[in-house]
Amino acid sequence: MPERLFVCTPSKLGTFIDCPRRYRYSYVDRPTPAKGAPWAHNSLGASVHTALKNWYALPADRRAPDALPSLLRATWVREGYRDVEQERGTYRAAMGWLKTYVAGLDPLAEPLGVERVVATKTSVLAFNGRADRIDARDGEAVIVDYKTGRSGLDADDARGSQALALYAWAAQKVFRRPCHRVELHHLPSGTVAAHEHTEESLARQVRRAEETAQDIVAAERAVAGGADPDAEFPVNPGSLCSWCDFRRVCPAGQEAPVREPWAAVEHLGS
Repeated sequence: MPERLFVCTPSKLGTFIDCPRRYRYSYVDRPTPAKGAPWAHNSLGASVHTALKNWYALPADRRAPDALPSLLRATWVREGYRDVEQERGTYRAAMGWLKTYVAGLDPLAEPLGVERVVATKTSVLAFNGRADRIDARDGEAVIVDYKTGRSGLDADDARGSQALALYAWAAQKVFRRPCHRVELHHLPSGTVAAHEHTEESLARQVRRAEETAQDIVAAERAVAGGADPDAEFPVNPGSLCSWCDFRRVCPAGQEAPVREPWAAVEHLGS
């Protein structure tokens, strides 16, 4: 029998790369261990992403900054904030980012896709991922990823992002056109970090994804055969432990400094 393809998303692969133990908690252990409280920064990111998706869903003649208040109110996720005052300050900050961002967009330009799923296969992977936006520029597809978190993103971040490379690789298959440029649009700072991939650099990222998939399959098979799950999915302690959904159930995570659910947005709106 042929090997079953490993079904994956960029998030699934990235979770294992960041910490195999977190991967196990998310995708292997059943029932899934209890997660911590929702994070305010995740609520903020989801709200902004959905508002931009709905902005592009408007008729072109209605795509203007004054459409944003109703869009953001309708998509606003309220979980994770310390209190109403912090939530309102974060909302005001997000509204300011969005108005500045869409003022620089061409409302008549129709992307190839918004929140578009792209999917393709190799001999190892059955890959699918949802790109924030895929633009059509000069006969090519361009991957656009919105960011609302940490500042200081640069071309190295765009170059090193496996997720963006896999989106570009899959978009070439789906749209049957070249796709080499990937961009990180950081809304809080209004900056764009970009990288131009080559076919060789995309192929390297695909091989990395296949190798990660093979490592995951090997670990899962070992556990199914009776191996120690903690040994096959080792913890990777570091700064990310404080932000992990499973910090409270992971021995290594419990040793990490505690971060409140609203910590990443505490400086916003002040």
